[in-house]
Amino acid sequence: MPQGRQGITDSGFRLPAEWEPQEAIWLSWPCHPESWPDKAAEIERQIAGIAAVISRHEGVRINASADLHSSIERALRQAGALMDRVELYVHPNNDVWCRDHGPLFVLHRETGELAVTDWDFNGWGDEFGPYDLDNEIPRRIAASLGLSRRDAGMVLEGGAIEVNGRGQLLTTEAVLLNPNRNPDLGRADVEARLRDVLGMKDVFWLGRGIEGDDTGGHVDDVVRFVDDATVVLSWEADSQSANHRVLHENRERLQDFRTPEGARLEIIEIPLPQLAEVPGWRLPVLPASYVNFLILNTAVLVPVFGHKKRDTDACGILGELFSGREIVPVFSRDLVHEGGAVHCLSQQQPARPLVGG
Repeated sequence: MPQGRQGITDSGFRLPAEWEPQEAIWLSWPCHPESWPDKAAEIERQIAGIAAVISRHEGVRINASADLHSSIERALRQAGALMDRVELYVHPNNDVWCRDHGPLFVLHRETGELAVTDWDFNGWGDEFGPYDLDNEIPRRIAASLGLSRRDAGMVLEGGAIEVNGRGQLLTTEAVLLNPNRNPDLGRADVEARLRDVLGMKDVFWLGRGIEGDDTGGHVDDVVRFVDDATVVLSWEADSQSANHRVLHENRERLQDFRTPEGARLEIIEIPLPQLAEVPGWRLPVLPASYVNFLILNTAVLVPVFGHKKRDTDACGILGELFSGREIVPVFSRDLVHEGGAVHCLSQQQPARPLVGG
């Protein structure tokens, strides 16, 4: 048994697909203005706006230190949030990227029990810090909600994995096999942990992520399931682009993916936005991607970047794929300057299913 596994075995829990019924979306409030030079107030306004949109579709739960709660409430009211659907928790945090430091919620296949899986968070391979408060968020959420907590004993960010509803998981070698995450774990160890803790049956490996992604290459900027057998794939047709080769290589790998019945995936390409170099910024190329969307119960929040044709085309493609949900464009150019968009900001809490008669 690899070190740190703490005796975890498959106990009937599974990680639901994002399109399954949700109880709430978790966000972590921005708390360090220095993370957003000259844009801190605007970022707070934008995140309040995102929370307000979510509140019209389901609950919103926010991690923040107690001293920020009154100002957060003001910002949410100004944004038009439905405050009876918003809950603030005294969960101090370091940064906003709840997808990566928040818990992965799992459901028991038979009893419907909701539990928290607690993965270690080390600032994307110790690239950014501090992250001590972020690493405590899953434990705090489990305690606040009275949920059992399963300590996974491995570094993992939520944006590094993508799952369908049938126990199949996509990830990238550039992140989960990077020694800055789990130097003592090999590929087989990582796969075993994902199977045990998240109830996965298949783990499928892609290569790298898009250029400029300082997480190392998260899969949620590259490819996303929209149903159990269909994915949308970020795409770059320009052979001179730094993203051209890696995205073509990932598409080639996806040709080998098989559903439990042995069928190939349907792969739908969504061209990347025309958003590249930003002079003087710390990222040589911004990691902007339309597939960094967030699925809600009755809507899909889609990042857009101010490029009318590609923004419209991406929303149109996703509108056809999610025909029963409202498509809500979310302007994300400012957010992506710090490396993420609406999916990176959020973490869904699945709804407990009705069990029994």
